[in-house]
Amino acid sequence: MNIQALLNDKVSQALEAAGAPANSPAAVRQSAKAQFGDYQANGVMGVAKKLGTNPREFAQKVIDVLDLGGIASKVEIAGPGFINIFLCSKWLSVQTDAAMSDARLGLKLEKQQNIVVDYSAPNVAKEMHVGHLRSTIIGDSVVRTLEYLGHNVISANHIGDWGTQFGMLIANLERVQQEQGEVSMELSDLEAFYRESKKMYDADEEFAARARSYVVKLQGGDEYCAKMWKKLVDVTMVQNQINYDRLNVSLTQDHVMGESKYNSMLQDIVDDLKEKGLAVESDGAQVVYLDEYKNKDGDPMGVIVQKRDGGFLYTTTDIACAKYRFEDLKADRVLYFIDSRQHQHLMQAWSIVRKAGYVPEEVTLEHHAFGMMLGKDGRPFKTRAGGTVRLADLLDEAQERATALIESKNKDLTADEKAHIATTVAMAAVKYADLSKHRTTDYIFDWDNMLAFEGNTAPYMQYAYTRVVSIFSKANISEADLTGSICIENDKEKVLAAKLLQFEEAVHSVAREGQPHLMCSYLFELAGNFSSFYEACPILSAEEATKQSRLKLALLTAKTIKQGLDLLGIETLERM
Repeated sequence: MNIQALLNDKVSQALEAAGAPANSPAAVRQSAKAQFGDYQANGVMGVAKKLGTNPREFAQKVIDVLDLGGIASKVEIAGPGFINIFLCSKWLSVQTDAAMSDARLGLKLEKQQNIVVDYSAPNVAKEMHVGHLRSTIIGDSVVRTLEYLGHNVISANHIGDWGTQFGMLIANLERVQQEQGEVSMELSDLEAFYRESKKMYDADEEFAARARSYVVKLQGGDEYCAKMWKKLVDVTMVQNQINYDRLNVSLTQDHVMGESKYNSMLQDIVDDLKEKGLAVESDGAQVVYLDEYKNKDGDPMGVIVQKRDGGFLYTTTDIACAKYRFEDLKADRVLYFIDSRQHQHLMQAWSIVRKAGYVPEEVTLEHHAFGMMLGKDGRPFKTRAGGTVRLADLLDEAQERATALIESKNKDLTADEKAHIATTVAMAAVKYADLSKHRTTDYIFDWDNMLAFEGNTAPYMQYAYTRVVSIFSKANISEADLTGSICIENDKEKVLAAKLLQFEEAVHSVAREGQPHLMCSYLFELAGNFSSFYEACPILSAEEATKQSRLKLALLTAKTIKQGLDLLGIETLERM
């Protein structure tokens, strides 16, 4: 049940009936405070201003024709013309009962779209580091949410598997094989090998020339170069998959769509841009000048799509990528989870995409940027020595810290139970600490906060779930034992019921805005509402009809927390 959408529709109809222009925004929102009702319609003032009439008088006209029979117990005007809506307890009872008996908790499927989500994007021959965490888990959460709403989601792991670096890697592989035989294909060894290759490329012109020739051979389909390239990609992705599996991220080998995928399209795109008059020659390179972007002299900024040596740039690849996603994947919407520093680059690529007619305006290209992970010193998160933090090392430390925490909290668990709980809590803590922050902001990485059992953390949310579940295990009651209907009588019951029914609004917000923190905030508020309800409303000692009603509310809370956490890619525990 999407209450906000229902009320928005009802208030919109009333606005028009009261004399507002068609499609005037009702602007219905959840109320910030209980005294303002459950929802507030904020659109009256804007319409009244356009009509040149008194907002409170116009608000009364709207209320006079507003049909909320059976939905609202009270509707009132507040302040300069807000309309406060108080939901009816009986209506809430019926809606929560329906959600309780529905496998989807009352949530309706959206009209299906083909949605491509671009996220994670590690580089080949390098280990994943903490900089890949945000893109990976934010993207994964949004993918899960969109799939839950019924969309056909295509996950695209746009790995860095092409470019000049492969020439130097292959050239060095060949050198080492000639001198020593086989090269270690452990990824940690490969990373050192990458650094060695780069050092040689920068210092040895003969090696650099050979490396550049191998790039040309690779692009031309040379069998040996292709074999070496594939080996490098496969070793990297096998290691990355271990990280994905540990994090409970749904990416697999099937989702890899690297830069190499678009290589065959690049020359045709440059030729087409030239033919359309968009790309022009400048100092031997092919350049697209964009009026929307100015250089420091105020002239249109030039975006190179082909270098004078015939090579292509990331922009060219991103143009091809967008074109492929529309033409081949039939995308209705494309979401890119890429850090905020890439924003201008993407906007320029997409500006060229639109001018060339490769993707129509009705297909959205959305950059869902995110900020950086910072250390407690407010600087980018690094090792004590100042190096990049490997993602695997971060997850190992989370595991160690969670194990110590679980050991201190519960001595009665078996070794296997402790290990399972520690692993689940560790991965949840790392993910939730990130997902609960507004995506576009930088955030401070803090072990103590993320593993705390208080506040908006994974351990708190996982414990909130086990606490609700324990009511049923202690009383030896199962869902099959529940009879009767939900009956909302107490104020705390009403607040909890309304919050439970707002689950669909939270899901839609995440899907629309690509902001998983909205789900985290919702779940944290729901857990708080349940605690208030639990303290004020006895469950097992209540008379039978009330007991059954409250047990149903408790079970719906557990189901909603579990489903919400699942959309974040976080597992729940029956015992902690």
